[in-house]
Amino acid sequence: MKRTVLLTGFEPFNKERVNPSWEAVRALEGWAEEDFSVVIRQLPCSFGLANKVMKEYIEELQPGVVIAVGQAGGRSDLSVERIAINIDDAPINDNSKRQIVDQPVVNGGPAAYFSTLPIKAIVHTLREHGLPASVSHTAGTFVCNHVFYGLMHQAAEWGTVMRAGFIHIPYLPQQAAAHPGTPSMALADMVEGLRIAVRTTLTVQSDMREAGGLTH
Repeated sequence: MKRTVLLTGFEPFNKERVNPSWEAVRALEGWAEEDFSVVIRQLPCSFGLANKVMKEYIEELQPGVVIAVGQAGGRSDLSVERIAINIDDAPINDNSKRQIVDQPVVNGGPAAYFSTLPIKAIVHTLREHGLPASVSHTAGTFVCNHVFYGLMHQAAEWGTVMRAGFIHIPYLPQQAAAHPGTPSMALADMVEGLRIAVRTTLTVQSDMREAGGLTH
């Protein structure tokens, strides 16, 4: 039986015309191999609503793997996130024009959750393929972290074997052009990076215990 892999990206936000997370994810629509098939979905960049929509997608699809992808303008590599924290603290308005400050993602929830993706193995494989990548220890406190925490909380509550986590990607070149000096990455490299992340997650059962240089 084929496993379902759910990939999500966000709608544009903060006056940007595109969001690289959605552009990269939607390029993989219809991708399937012998033992898995990929389903893509878009998330709203809005506190609360994004997690409600993600929950509905997971209930509908019952995926074996969920990788949420988000934009991290200013970063230069594919950042595989290690930890989601239970805080919403927005530096800007979300797309519902709300700026939540110092509120928990889930009232009474744990302080943090760790990704259940093989994060070091993913980064190692990305680098082997010539793609800049690192393990990241902060997913921020905006809607990306909100979704990451909500996703891991849902998985923990269900006691599911679903593997889940979050990857941040840089600006596209056309976005960086409007922000001089800001790093960017070609869409084709982002798409290839997500392919590698999916395949690695499905083939690596336990993460690398010794991976020098992958903690930054």
